[in-house]
Amino acid sequence: MIIFQYDATFEGLLTALFDAYFRRTFPDLLLAEKEPLPLFYDESHRVITDMTKAERVWKLLTRKLSRSALSCLTYCWLSETPEAPMLLFRYMRKVTDASRSIEQNFADPDVLGVYQLSKKVAGERMRVLQFMRFQKTADQTYFGIMEPIYNVYPLTIQHFQDRFADQAWIIYDARRRYGFYFYICAGSRYGYYYNLKEVNEITFENSQADFLRHGKLQDELLDKNEKLFQEGWKSYFHSVCIQSRFNPVKHKKDMPVRFWKYLTEKD
Repeated sequence: MIIFQYDATFEGLLTALFDAYFRRTFPDLLLAEKEPLPLFYDESHRVITDMTKAERVWKLLTRKLSRSALSCLTYCWLSETPEAPMLLFRYMRKVTDASRSIEQNFADPDVLGVYQLSKKVAGERMRVLQFMRFQKTADQTYFGIMEPIYNVYPLTIQHFQDRFADQAWIIYDARRRYGFYFYICAGSRYGYYYNLKEVNEITFENSQADFLRHGKLQDELLDKNEKLFQEGWKSYFHSVCIQSRFNPVKHKKDMPVRFWKYLTEKD
């Protein structure tokens, strides 16, 4: 058994493919540097990530794959599943060796595996876009938090940047404990007006804070507003309903509830 150890980055994976062709030995198993080696193996090679090598491999892939197929590679990598690195390695090796495009050859298990995994990640990205709920903080920043199955936040930045083009916002991944912060810096210098917009990756020092775990800001204020809303609805209902047709069970069933407060990611 031949084992390659790398730094668990996509650039490291591309470098591992370069080293495999240079050494003319291909790994049976890819392990991150911190992972322990198995008890029995024939050879172990440590991959040193090299951006020059990684760029050469990526340029080769861009010549042999379409834009959608290249996106599938990125989506598969962001799945962070244990089988993804070796699956991608086998797929990229087959692409390199093939004389023509294999991206539509779904009879090949690796081609099919990359396609199916990328579709799962794409579905999770769409779920985040559809169900992300934002709350406004005291400094007028929109804050949204979810726990996506896959690491899809990097794939959603452009959407939120276009949607909140004139607002500062934060999206936070409670599972991976990181997020992205979009801010706007406006001003003027030397007679020119500028509007600088940037997205930066952020983390919180106290990743176990209550609002990061349950995703709610100012709970007491929200609960108070919700209580006032429900009491106002009850007062309105009793003032307009016909007493002889009063049905408490149906009344409770039909009472409107602001869905964003109770909506969970599982819904």
